[in-house]
Formats: sequence, structure tokens, C-alpha cells
Amino acid sequence: MRSRRLSLIAGFALAGLALAGCSPASDSTSSGSADQVEVFTWWASGSEKAGLDALVAVFNEQYPDVEFNNAAVAGGAGSNAKAALASRLEADNPPDTFQAHAGAELTDYIAAGQLQDLSSFYADNGLNDAFPATLIERLTSDGKIYSVPSNIHRANVTWVNISVLEGAGIDPTVAPADMDAWIKDLTKLKDSGVETPLALGTEWTQMQLLETVLIADLGAEGYSGLWDGTTPWDGPGVAMAVDHYGQLLDFVNSDYVGLDWDAAMQLVLDGNAGYSVMGDWAEAAFAQAGQTYGTEYTTWAVPGTDGIFDFLADSFTLPVGAPHEAAAIDWLKTISSADGQKAFNIAKGSIPARTDAVASDYPAYQQTALKSFGEDTVVSSLAHGAAAASSWSADLSSAIGKFGADRKGDALIAAMVSAASSALG
Repeated sequence: MRSRRLSLIAGFALAGLALAGCSPASDSTSSGSADQVEVFTWWASGSEKAGLDALVAVFNEQYPDVEFNNAAVAGGAGSNAKAALASRLEADNPPDTFQAHAGAELTDYIAAGQLQDLSSFYADNGLNDAFPATLIERLTSDGKIYSVPSNIHRANVTWVNISVLEGAGIDPTVAPADMDAWIKDLTKLKDSGVETPLALGTEWTQMQLLETVLIADLGAEGYSGLWDGTTPWDGPGVAMAVDHYGQLLDFVNSDYVGLDWDAAMQLVLDGNAGYSVMGDWAEAAFAQAGQTYGTEYTTWAVPGTDGIFDFLADSFTLPVGAPHEAAAIDWLKTISSADGQKAFNIAKGSIPARTDAVASDYPAYQQTALKSFGEDTVVSSLAHGAAAASSWSADLSSAIGKFGADRKGDALIAAMVSAASSALG
């Protein structure tokens, strides 16, 4: 999702602001007027834009005197937006609030002193009780919270075209028990004449696929240990995952390097592929195509990851020096409200961060995700900023992309060991 070059750009921009001061988030009148708010996202098209529009509609109802200024930047699954944001931060021209993935992705911004502490906002608005403890833990850095989640997404989802599997004599309602069993089904699909058993896209989608294989082969505890040094990157579990990942690449579309996630998912929607591994923002694509969950398509956890929820969340920040701070805080109130989260998540395919959500208000897929998040072991997504800082994930992304071209497993493992050593010290 992020190239090394973009990571370096962001790093220089952050370093340039390392001496910026920090003002308390609770002082909502400290800067600017409250008549407009510039909201910076990468939600510029498709289901993401539909979700943003639904959220803005609630914001306009709750704060009719505040003008919403949409500063979305399209392209690159967020990488273009992050590069543009880095340029603005370097020029000391922050938006009033910007989208970021909750978790480790925020650490560089925090270290540079670019984000205001929102702990008092959480206390004032009852969010410590409204959000589950599992989420609060992932939002907290050194005892402070720096962003407000608009949703929760699940990354370890297999999207299944029912008719394609049935045509090959595979029961689409039963998930394979593990990676080896799934590879057998993929082989069966290919032997039946399906040209693309598994649809795949560009670099960040490859990293997401590999992270789910790591979860399957290491388990929740072993996978989580990769990010704190307790699980070795050159151990047998990672080697098994790299081998399985290489086998999966034998079943993907030949043009995967040039496809973004939605183009890859379209292969499943059109019946030209049997499966794709993607986060549950894909649900909106099936809904917009008029397909019905359980009839044309279904989902299950990536084989071997049943009982595990691979977590990420879109969240919004309050930058230091936000020109319209009071209005930015109004926006944060809307996105954390029950009404805002309901409107947004129904449109986007994700689930609300709030624990007071009513499952029956949501479509069939989201009901399964709500149940899973409440019951399963939660781990943090690599590809979507929750598990590792941007520089670390950029190193891994480059190595994974290279592996797709040369299939040298030992080289990939060596690169991952080196990236972990640099990140963990």
C-alpha cells in the first residue's frame, strides 16, 4: 500500500515538524472559527465515498452551521493522500482533521508532536465506555489516545463466488480447515477450468494476503509476537507461511501487479474467479452490484484463521495547529456518535466501533463481523497500519512485492528479518 519512497517522504515531513508544540484537545475555541471544517481522507470514490457521504449527511444534521470541506485525495489505496498530507504538514499547513489507520501507523505523527492528545475528548464524550476495551487498548499510546475511530474493519475475510465453487464440485458453505486444505480446493478449481481461482491485486493486497497466511500458520499469539520480537521472523512458522503464500500465487490472475483491490474483486463479482482475500469494505461492492449474501456470494475467515479477527480501523485525528479546531472537534463528535457510526458503516461494509450497536440494524455480512469481533481473538493488521509503523510496513511491502517476481523464499525471509531488526532495534 505504501512504497519505500512514500515512507521516506512522510518521514522527512514528520521530522521537519518535530519541534511543533502541542495544545490540549479540550480547548475547542483555541484556534480558528467554527464555521467550516476541512476533512482530509482518501475516500474519493466507490463504497468509500458512499460511506463518507452518509457520514457527512449526519454531520450536516448535527452541525448545520458548519460547512464541510471535502479534501479527499484519490488513488493508490491511500498512498497518494498520505504523500499529499506529508507535503502539507511539511509546509505547516495541516487540515483540520485527517484520516489515518488506528494503531502503529500513528506513531510517527505522535513522535513528531503533530497530533493533539484526545484523552480528554474521550472522557468528556463517554467514549471510554462506548468503545470496547480491546479497541481502547489498540488506540492508546503511552497512556494517551490520539484518534477517534469511525469503524472497525476485518482484514482476514475470504470472499467466495458461490456458483463458481459449485461448478467445480466444491461446497462454498464450508471453509477449508487450513492452508493445505484450501490449496487442494484451489487446485480443484483450476483443474475444472477456472482460469483464476484466487483474485489478487497490487502490492498492499499482496501484503494483506501474506499477513492472513502468517496468522493461519502461526496462530494469533505467534502472529502478534512478530510485532514485539517474541516470534522470530526466521522461525519455522514464518517459513511455512512463506511456502504457503508462494503456492497461493500459483493460482492468481497474471495481471495482479497492476490491479487495485476493486478490480481484482470484480473478477469474483463477475464469476471469473472463485475467491479473493480482502477486507470487508468489499461488502459494499457486492451490495452495489445487487448481489445477495448467501445467494451469489458468501464469506468465511481465511482458512486457518477461524476464531481470529484481523483488525484495522479508520480513524480521525486533531492535528496541532488545526485552523478550525472547534469545528474539527464537532466532526469527531459526529463520527463517534451512534447515529454517525450507523450511517457510515452500513454504507461502507464495516462495523461500528461502539458497543451499543444493534446487530439487526445491519446487513447479513456485518452481523457476522459484529459477532466475530465480540467473540474472537483480535490481532492487528499489518497491511492497514495497525501492527507496525509505516517505515516497517514499507520495508515489508517492498520485500513481498519482490518475492512475487522472483519467488525466492530465503530472500524474503532475510528481508523480513532485517526489517524487524531495524524496527525493533
